[in-house]
Amino acid sequence: MVKRGRLVAFFLIVLVLGATIGTTYSDVASKIKLGLDLQGGFEVLYDVKPLDDGQEVTTSVLEATVENLERRVNAIGISEPNFNIEEPDRIRVQLAGVEDQDEAREMLATTAELTFRDVNGKKYLDGSDIKEGSARQDFDPDTNQPIVTLQFKDADRFGDTTKEIYEDPNLANQVVIWMDYEEGDTYEEEIQKGEDSKIISAPSIDGVIRSTDIMIEGGNFTIDSAQQLADLLNAGSLPVELEEEYSTSVGAQFGQQALDKTVFAGILGVLLIFIYMIFYYRFPGVIASITLSIYVYLVLLVFQLMNGVLTLPGIAALVLGVGMAVDANIITYERIKEELKEGKSIKAAFKAGNKHSLSTIFDANITTMIAAAVLFIFGTSSVKGFATLLLVSIVLSFVTAVFGSRLFLSFWVNSNFLNKRPGWFGVKKNQILDKNSKEEVQPTFFGRQFDFVKHRKKFFRISMALVVLGIACLAIFRLNLGIDFTAGSRVEILADQSLTSEEIEEGLKTLDLEASAPIVLSGDDQNIAVARFSTELSQEKVSEVRNFFEEKYGSAPTVNTVSSVVGKELAKNAVLAVLYASIGIIIYVTIRFEFYSALTAILALLHDAFFIIALFSITRLEFDITIIAAILTIVGYSINDTIVTFDRIRENLKKKKRVKSFAELAKIINLSLMQTLARSINTVLTVVFAAVMLLVFGASAITNFSFALVVGLIAGTYSSLFIAAQLWLVWRGKSIKEKPIVYTEKKYNDGPQV
Repeated sequence: MVKRGRLVAFFLIVLVLGATIGTTYSDVASKIKLGLDLQGGFEVLYDVKPLDDGQEVTTSVLEATVENLERRVNAIGISEPNFNIEEPDRIRVQLAGVEDQDEAREMLATTAELTFRDVNGKKYLDGSDIKEGSARQDFDPDTNQPIVTLQFKDADRFGDTTKEIYEDPNLANQVVIWMDYEEGDTYEEEIQKGEDSKIISAPSIDGVIRSTDIMIEGGNFTIDSAQQLADLLNAGSLPVELEEEYSTSVGAQFGQQALDKTVFAGILGVLLIFIYMIFYYRFPGVIASITLSIYVYLVLLVFQLMNGVLTLPGIAALVLGVGMAVDANIITYERIKEELKEGKSIKAAFKAGNKHSLSTIFDANITTMIAAAVLFIFGTSSVKGFATLLLVSIVLSFVTAVFGSRLFLSFWVNSNFLNKRPGWFGVKKNQILDKNSKEEVQPTFFGRQFDFVKHRKKFFRISMALVVLGIACLAIFRLNLGIDFTAGSRVEILADQSLTSEEIEEGLKTLDLEASAPIVLSGDDQNIAVARFSTELSQEKVSEVRNFFEEKYGSAPTVNTVSSVVGKELAKNAVLAVLYASIGIIIYVTIRFEFYSALTAILALLHDAFFIIALFSITRLEFDITIIAAILTIVGYSINDTIVTFDRIRENLKKKKRVKSFAELAKIINLSLMQTLARSINTVLTVVFAAVMLLVFGASAITNFSFALVVGLIAGTYSSLFIAAQLWLVWRGKSIKEKPIVYTEKKYNDGPQV
C-alpha cells in the first residue's frame, strides 16, 4: 500500500525550498562581491622599503602604512577596498570597480606626507620631526578619556611653533595636522569633508609648549579613533617607499564580458549535467538535479555570508563543483543498481547502497579537500578565491548529496510507490537475478565485460611511450611560461571588431613598445589580442597603454606586470603546492588503505599532471599560475577516482577473506574495476561537460585553464582504470605467495587497511 503522506512531505519540502530559492536567489547573487576580473579594477603588490637608512619595516609600520593607504582610497570614494599585509614586507591592494585607475594608482604610490600647519596652511613641522614610533593611544590621567601621546625630536622647534600660533590671534590657537596637503587646500573647506578630510586632527593649544612629550586631547576621541590617529602619526613619522612587485589592471568591459560569458557557459554545463543524470539514472537523476540546484544556491549563499570575493576561476570552481558533487550521487546510485540486480527489494537495495557508498564518498572528498587547502595556502589572490569556493563546494556537496539526496529518495522508497518499479532506477527486469540463484552478478558496461588486468602490460607500455614523448617535447619545446613565472608584462586588448597582429604592433610602436613574443589573437571574432613584454612596464607606461587603446577601441585593456622576484616566488610556490598536496594525500591514503595504495595513487596523479604539462608544451599555450590551480584540481579529482577503485578492492578482499595467489588477486582487481567502471565514466563525463562548456563558451581568460581541466580529467580516468590499481596488483602480487592477503576484523594483513 502506498503511503501518500511521505510523497506529500516530499512535494511540500521541494515546493518550500523552490519558493525560498526563487525569491531570494537574486538578492543573494547581487550581494556577492565581484573580483577585479569580473568588474574591472586593479591589484598591486607593494614591497615596503624605508626611505631612511637605519629604519626598520616592522609590523606596526606596515599596519600604519595600510591605514594611510585606506585613508587615501576612501578620499576618492572607492567602496570596499581590500588591503592585505603579506610576508615578508609586502602589502597587497585590491581595488575592484574603480573608475579612474590612474588616479587611484598615483595616489597610492605617492609617499605619505604628514605636516603640522596653522589654520592658514603655513607649514611648521612634518613627520620627520616626530620621534620614530612614539605616537600611541593613552588615557588622560585626570579624566580617563582616550588621548594620543607622542614625542618630538626637538623641544625648541615644537615650542617655537606653538609660540607663533598662540601669539597670533588670527590662528585660532590651533595646530592643524595634515596628511598629503596640496597647494590650494584650505582648513575651512577640508574640515567640512568629515571622514574624507585630509586633516587628521586639529588640536587646540592653551599656551607655549616647549617639550618633547606632547599630549593631544579634547578631540572627543574613542579608543579606536585615538589609536587610528596614533597609527597615522607613526606612518607620517616613518615614511616608506612602495615598490610595485606585481600588478594587474582589468578594464571594466573586460570584466563584464568575462562575467556574462562564463555565467552562460556555467549554466550550459550545469544543464547538460542535469539532462545526463536524468537520462542515465532515471528517477534518481531527477532527485540529483533537485539537490544539485539546492547545492548551487547554498554555495552562493555561504560564499556571500563569508564575504567572499567571486573571481573568474571562482565561477569555474562552482561549475566544476556541480560536476564533482554529482559524483557522490553517481556512487550511491550505482551501488543501488548493483543491489537491485542481485535480486534485493527496492528498500533493501536503497539501504545497502547508501551504507556501502558512504565511506567511499567520504574518502574521495577528503583527498580533494587536501588539494584545495594546499591551493589556498600557496595560491595568489584569484587562485585563493578558486580554492575557497572549491572548499565550500566540497563540503556542501557532501551535505546535499549524502543527506539531501538520500532524504528525498527515502520519501519515495519508504512510501512503497517504487516497489516493483526497478525501471525507475534504470534497471531492466531481465538484469535482475533470482533470489534463490547461486549466481553472482557479473558487472557489465552497456552489456559488455572487459578484462583490464589481462592487458595491463600494454597500458604500461602506452603510458611509458607517452611519458618519453612528453619528456622529449618538454626538452625540445619547453613550456611557454606566462609572466607569472618569467616576470615581465602582459597586455590584453579588447575591441568590438576583428584585430590583426600588424594593427596591434603598429599601435605598440606608437607607444615606443615592442612585444617580446608574437601577438596572440583570440575571442569569438579575433577581437582579443595579447602582447607580452620581457620587461616590467612602469606605472606611467601602463597608464599610457591603457589610455591609448581605450581611446582607439573604446575598451581599456587588461595589463599585468610581474617582477622577477615575485615570478621566482610563484614558480617556487607552484612546485611546493604540488609537493605538499602529494605528501598530504600519501599520508591520508596510507592511513585509510596502505602505503602501496598511496604510492600507486601518487604515481597515477603525477602521471596525469605530467600529461597536462606535456600538452601545454606541444600546443604552445601559455602556462600561467591558473594552470597550477587546474593541475591541483586534477590531482584531487584523480585521487578521488583512484580511491573509489581502491575502496571497492578493499570491499571485495573483505568478502574473499583470504587471497593466496596472483590469479585470485588479479580477478578481484578486474572485478573491482568493472564494478566501478560506470561510475568512473559517468563522473568524468559530467565534469567534462562542465569543463568543455567553460572551454568553448567561457571567457578567454580561463580558456587555457579549462583546456588543462579537460586534458587532466581524461588522463585521470585513464590512470585510475589502467595504471593505479594495476600497479598495486603488480607490486603486491610479487609477494603474495610469501604473504597472502588475509582479512581480519581490524585490518588486512599487508593489504588495504580498514
